[in-house]
Amino acid sequence: MKLWEKQSYTLNKKIEKYIVGEDYLLDQKLVKYDCRASIAHAKMLQKIGILTDSECTKLTNTLQEIIALDSAGKFVILQEDEDSHTSIENYLVDKLGDIGKKIHTARSRNDQVQTALRLYAKEEITAVLASMDTLITVLEQIKDEHGMVEWPGFTHMRKAMPSSVGLWVDAFCESMKDNKTLLLNIYQLIDQSPLGTGAGYGVPIDIDRKFTAQLLDFHKIQNNPLYVQNSRGKFEATILHGLSQIMLDLNKMASDLLLWSMPEFGFVRLPPELCTGSSMMPHKQNPDVLEIIRASYHQMVAYEYEVKNVIANLISGYNRDLQLTKKPLIKGFELTKETLDIMTLVISRLEIDEEQCKKAMTEELYATEKAYDLVKHGIPFRTAYKEVSQSYEKVWKGKHTNTRGKCTARITLLTRSQYGLRG
Repeated sequence: MKLWEKQSYTLNKKIEKYIVGEDYLLDQKLVKYDCRASIAHAKMLQKIGILTDSECTKLTNTLQEIIALDSAGKFVILQEDEDSHTSIENYLVDKLGDIGKKIHTARSRNDQVQTALRLYAKEEITAVLASMDTLITVLEQIKDEHGMVEWPGFTHMRKAMPSSVGLWVDAFCESMKDNKTLLLNIYQLIDQSPLGTGAGYGVPIDIDRKFTAQLLDFHKIQNNPLYVQNSRGKFEATILHGLSQIMLDLNKMASDLLLWSMPEFGFVRLPPELCTGSSMMPHKQNPDVLEIIRASYHQMVAYEYEVKNVIANLISGYNRDLQLTKKPLIKGFELTKETLDIMTLVISRLEIDEEQCKKAMTEELYATEKAYDLVKHGIPFRTAYKEVSQSYEKVWKGKHTNTRGKCTARITLLTRSQYGLRG
């Protein structure tokens, strides 16, 4: 039986299938959170005298039973149930009769789904933070082993100045730590209980919302019941934005490794067991894993904007459109956790070719350093810049051998002679 069913008519089956969509499948991930919230709600109803001690105990025990069944894969939500809330309540009524019918007192499916989603998101953010720590640890291991290895730094896809493995690793470690700060701020934002706000306009009996918030380990209650409904989708989009920042870093990391693992660069290598092959070309070892990581960022951005587009132009209060924000949120968490795990594996198996890195440290990378060597001797920077630039222009035209020693000697002789500097 549906929670909203009035028994005066039967919903058209095509309409039912369309409006339920994938919600009943997605809600399999929310069963334990929905039950946890229902247990807290039952204890609150006991506290205010709606349930007896015995009734509360029976409800709590049966909800724990559902959690155990769900953990074993034996609590299945059917399409006709629509969602986890209906499936859980029907189970309670089937098992406990009228006692089960009391569980929905002082709440709506609107605040019920919000509570389950908040509990789910808090746990998922915690899992993402742990995965980020694991990636940071593996990156720091690369730094410990190869951090002092020099390789070129690039701007505009051209060699710029000397860089190193350590500098590259630290850039991503520092960014990941900033991502953690952002995610912790988002955690704090969503760490407020919506339970007890009903369908957006409160409930007509006195309840103890602070009590359920404490039982569910929420930092505080979300006060305004209408804002609870307006925050659905807004909070999901905020979470997905935080996740997209993580995925953006993984995208850039993958792009770097794709470039540097090309034989033409050869700074890094992926072991064969992390690569695929070609169905036609026998020699190929393809870094598909990095390409999928790179593309996954764009998928995450699509999830974020899917939610933002769904929630735009809705009037205040609940609208069924909001049901469509659940899937991108769940998919976003799954994608982020999986991609972090895969990138951690890739980094842990990454090989650094120190010899290739050394060969790539060609003379032009030191041009800025040469200009500043002249500055240290009192030559104006712009003059030094032009002098070094002109020297390299002649090197590029083939008038001088492209060796660091000879070019350096020439610049030193020219500038010291011009400015009266002694050798």
